[in-house]
Amino acid sequence: MLWIGTSFKMTKTRAQAAEYAARLRTEVGRDGVPGVQPFVIPSATSIAEVAAVLGGDSPVLVGAQNAHWEDAGAWTGEISVPQAADAGARIVEIGHSERREHFGETDATVALKVRTILRHGLIPLLCCGESADVFARGDSVEHVLGQVAEALDGLADTSRVLIAYEPVWAIGEHGRQPRPDEIADVIAALSAKWGDRVAAVLYGGSVDQSNAGTLLRVPGVDGLFVGRAAWDVDGFLSILATARAVVGG
Repeated sequence: MLWIGTSFKMTKTRAQAAEYAARLRTEVGRDGVPGVQPFVIPSATSIAEVAAVLGGDSPVLVGAQNAHWEDAGAWTGEISVPQAADAGARIVEIGHSERREHFGETDATVALKVRTILRHGLIPLLCCGESADVFARGDSVEHVLGQVAEALDGLADTSRVLIAYEPVWAIGEHGRQPRPDEIADVIAALSAKWGDRVAAVLYGGSVDQSNAGTLLRVPGVDGLFVGRAAWDVDGFLSILATARAVVGG
């Protein structure tokens, strides 16, 4: 099973997100994409809208881009895991490099969130990745394995966890497409350490229609977490078709 998903980040109104979901519902249908698990992660304002349009029996999972580790309380501006679930989310993305850089997310808070997400029966999408400086020093494997260890060590059951390796130098508008050999060592290390203990190890960072097939064939890659190339539903559908072709051989 390959996992293919996208985060809308801070884009799309409720109407735009609903339009995207409606098209996805029509194209993917109720039977889904054989061998592929699609998911979409809209902004918090659109989670309920997207979940409602897709419907409860949709093969497309809906996620939230963040959630707090406490179930309730005086945490202005935050949403809790129960609130995300109530809106229709089944996945919660945590630890993204933008959250770490701009909003003070740390390995410690990520670990707290993983435990809360699992306790409520949702799927943590744990993002990890190294900066350009770490990559240049050749310390990528150690850095990324350390991030994941901080988040998951001590947990008895990590079988619902998704790990998304997103090198910081490859993500965002100014990121560059990686060569397969530039991500192979980290993916191999994640797969060796966690591959049989988590649901999947995904790759994300400058993924688009031109390189999706190549990235999916990197040994240990169980799917893709796509950015702006999937903000247009046609782009997402194209990558889903590529994944289906890879699954079919």
